[in-house]
Amino acid sequence: MSRGRYIALEGIEGAGKSTIRDHLAGALRGDGHEVVTVREPGGTSTGEGIRRLLLDGDDMAPWTEALLFAAQRSQLAEEVIEPALGRGAWVIGDRSVYSSLAYQGGGRELGIEAVRQVNQAGLGDTWPDLVIVLAVDPEAGLARQHGADRIGGQGVEFQRRVARFYEELAAAEPDRIAVVGAARPVGDVAEQVAKLVRDRW
Repeated sequence: MSRGRYIALEGIEGAGKSTIRDHLAGALRGDGHEVVTVREPGGTSTGEGIRRLLLDGDDMAPWTEALLFAAQRSQLAEEVIEPALGRGAWVIGDRSVYSSLAYQGGGRELGIEAVRQVNQAGLGDTWPDLVIVLAVDPEAGLARQHGADRIGGQGVEFQRRVARFYEELAAAEPDRIAVVGAARPVGDVAEQVAKLVRDRW
C-alpha cells in the first residue's frame, strides 16, 4: 500500500484554515481517499492539555511556548499522523510545524533554524508534503476572529510580522509551500485549494 499524503493549511489568525481544511477533506473524500483531519495545538489527549496551556493560559517565555508547541506536535505525529499515513490515508492539518517556524521562529524572534531543529528532533520525517498558506490582511484576519486566544490577542503588528515570515518561508521552499489569497469568498478559496492539491497528485 502506498503511503498517504500530509497537507497542512497555514496562515495568520482568521485566515480560514479550519474552514478550508474541512472543505478540502470533503473534496478528497469525494475522490475516494480516506482523510484524517487534525489541528494544532491538540489532536491527542496530551496535545489538548497543552493546547489549553498555550491558548488559554498565562503569558510564558518564548522558548517555553516553542517547546510546548513542539511537544504536542511530536505526540500528534506519533499517535495520529504517522499511523494514518502508513495505512495510505491523507492527513489534512489545521496548522503544522510551519506555524512554529513563522510564529515562534519569526514572530517571537527565536530564529527559524533554531525552532526547526527543536521540532526536527520530535518529528523525524513527519513533515507536510504540501503546505498551503492562506494569505489575508492581518487587520481583516483579526476582525474575523470569534474571541482572541492568548496568541491571537498579540495584536496586528505581531500578525504582520508572522505574515512576513510566512512569505519568506514560501520563497525559500517553493516546492513545498504554496500561497493562496484567502480574502475571497470561501467557496472560491476552497475550489482553488482543491485544484492545487489535485494538480499536485
